[in-house]
Amino acid sequence: MKKIAIITGASSGMGRCFARTVDRAGVAFDEVWVVARRLERLQELSGPFPFRPLALDLTDRGSWSTLSALLEEEKPEVCLLVNAGGFGKFSAFTDETAEENVNMIDLNCAALTALCRIVVPYMPAGARIINFASVAAFQPVPYINVYAATKAYVLSFSRALARELRPRGISVTAVCPYWTATEFFDRAVAEDKPKVVKKYVAMYRPEQNVERAWRDALRGRDVSKFGFIARAQVGLARILPHRFVMWVWMKQQKLD
Repeated sequence: MKKIAIITGASSGMGRCFARTVDRAGVAFDEVWVVARRLERLQELSGPFPFRPLALDLTDRGSWSTLSALLEEEKPEVCLLVNAGGFGKFSAFTDETAEENVNMIDLNCAALTALCRIVVPYMPAGARIINFASVAAFQPVPYINVYAATKAYVLSFSRALARELRPRGISVTAVCPYWTATEFFDRAVAEDKPKVVKKYVAMYRPEQNVERAWRDALRGRDVSKFGFIARAQVGLARILPHRFVMWVWMKQQKLD
């Protein structure tokens, strides 16, 4: 039976890093299905195994049916699923259209959930799911409101799914990066609107987060965080009142 990996958000950023380092999974994949909207970026990928580019817009629910039909037709073993597709917006909630906010929820939450449900029946014991959450998942973040809320969903969903799938030998890891230098900011920061994030305490490289994510996923950990600052922020957000955490964020970014 053909062994495959499926990686979404593979056209850039950490999804692309996962595609290029997919041999870290320890599986001799017959094919790696890479998913994103930009076909030309997928076609540029090279790596240790054959890539199969799938130009799909995962905010379009028809794309879920396309992927489901491919799996039903070929019936492969999916030994790895990486849900790295997603986007955020740095702005006031009312400065974004309802459509933009809902699209964020559709991609960050609905598509990720759908892909897990579609793919899990094809996963053997020893398979892994890696879902991208964020350090923002651990606290409410004004002016990055919807994005942070979607990542809180991904974190909670992933940890609960990990517990459900444990008897089947399938692991689930929620990756929670801190600020990371990717094309994420090209869409998150609106040039024609007041700047929201004015101070980045640290900025990591995609490769650093992906390296840590591989290490944690291979150890079966349900959450992965890279960097002292990321771990410290999560620790503080767990013990401090969220009202205070939000106050600190507003002061830090001069949003009051």
